[in-house]
Order: sequence, then structure tokens, then C-alpha cells
Amino acid sequence: MHASTQRPVVLCIGGHDPSGGAGILADAEAMRAAGAFAVTVVSALTDQDTCGLRHLYPQPPEQVEAQCRTLIHDSAPRALKIGLIGDARIAEAIVRLVDAHPQLPVILDPVLASGAGQRVADAALLDRLRQHLIPRCTLITPNLPEARTLTDAESPADCAARLLEMGARWVLITGTHDDTRQVTNRLHGPDGERRDWDWPRLPDEYHGSGCTLASAIAARLALGMPLMDAVDAAQAYTWKSLQQAFRSGRCQLTPNRFYHSLDKDKDKDKDKDN
Repeated sequence: MHASTQRPVVLCIGGHDPSGGAGILADAEAMRAAGAFAVTVVSALTDQDTCGLRHLYPQPPEQVEAQCRTLIHDSAPRALKIGLIGDARIAEAIVRLVDAHPQLPVILDPVLASGAGQRVADAALLDRLRQHLIPRCTLITPNLPEARTLTDAESPADCAARLLEMGARWVLITGTHDDTRQVTNRLHGPDGERRDWDWPRLPDEYHGSGCTLASAIAARLALGMPLMDAVDAAQAYTWKSLQQAFRSGRCQLTPNRFYHSLDKDKDKDKDKDN
């Protein structure tokens, strides 16, 4: 393959959302928009749409682990992005994979509830996350409710401190669920490193915003960006994809992860008109 056509590969483990707004399909779109390529393993099938989740069907852990090992051997991914896990035994399988490939940066979007609020993580899975998976993560990207569930703390700073104590190297707590005029995302790192970003709060509800952000970060890390720069650029991309979201169903809007392409097409049309 010619060097100019090569794309860094990211292994994505997550749920399949039939509506296309979240999960593995969202991961693949955000990766492609960034210039990376997603190879994917479905941890759970779901019965859901833009209005909510009705049922979760975790896949056999041995099947998930075997497919991941096949893809790692074949594609040599440069990062691992984890979304919906769905079952404690799948979390255990992922831990084994991470331990076997310690060179891979691990980005965890700890999906504990659907966008409409339905819980997708039981006590056993939460325990595996706290005790085994979070300590192995390069970056964890919970929203504030997820951070509170994982830590039993209240403030973003206290939640981040406890997640760092669990062993995560970096923690990005997003403020999408706050009732404020701006969305404040807070990055906490080793040795007290800290940075906050403020984004204008958009008026609608969106399906797959967390998947988009975590995958956009993972793709940029695979492309060689330093973590702070990757987090910065991925937030700008995610905000823009939400600003230009579209309606694909009756309820939450779907992020427009290919708005770059649409903007280019509009520019071409303008040039033709001129």
C-alpha cells in the first residue's frame, strides 16, 4: 500500500446501535472523519432507536475476545477505544486483551446508561470497571452522572480525583448533563495537570455525542497527536458535528460526523455558481 493512502487503525469494542446514531457505527464515522480507520468488535446487540433502548443482548465473551485477537494480529491497531461493554465477563476479556498488548493506548467511554437514561451496567460490571479496567486506561471520558456512579463522589473535581486514584492516567469529565448555559469539560491528568474547556450549550438532545467524542480522541491519538491536543481538537470536532446534527428519527438528533465533506461540497457548488 502506498504510504499516502495508509490510515492508522483503531480497534473499537462497543455496542451496535441499529439507528446508527451511537455505538460502533458512530465510532467508525468519527474515526473516518479524522483520517483513521476503525476495525470493530460488537460487544452487545441492542434493540433501540433515537427515542431509547428497549433491550440489550451481550455477546459471548469468548467470541468478543477471539475476534479482538484476530483483528489485533491482522491490523496492528494503534489504539483501543471501548464503549458499551454490557457484561462483566466481557470486561474481564477486555482486561486480558489490554494486558497482552500494553503498548496500546486505551480510551474508555464508560457507557453506563443509554442517551435516554436506561441503565446498561449492573453491579458486577461496575465492579470490574473500578477494580480492573479503569486502572489500565490511558483516558476515561465519563459524563458527570457516569463519573458519580463510578466513584460515589459528587463534584467533578472529586470524581476525577477518585478515578485517578483508581489508576486512570487521564480523566475527561464532560458537562453535557449540567444545567448551565455552557458545557464545561474538565481534563485531569497526572501530577495535578488540569485544563477546562467551555462550549456554548446547544439547544437539542443528541444520540451518540459521547461515542463521537471518545472516538475522535482515539483517532487523533492513533494519528500521533499528544493527548492534550487530541482532546482539544476532538471537542471542537464533536461540537461542530452536534451543531450540524440532523433528524434521522423521532427523538434525539444524530450528530453530523461528516460535516467537513458537506462543507466542501457547498464550497464546490459556490465555485461553480461563480
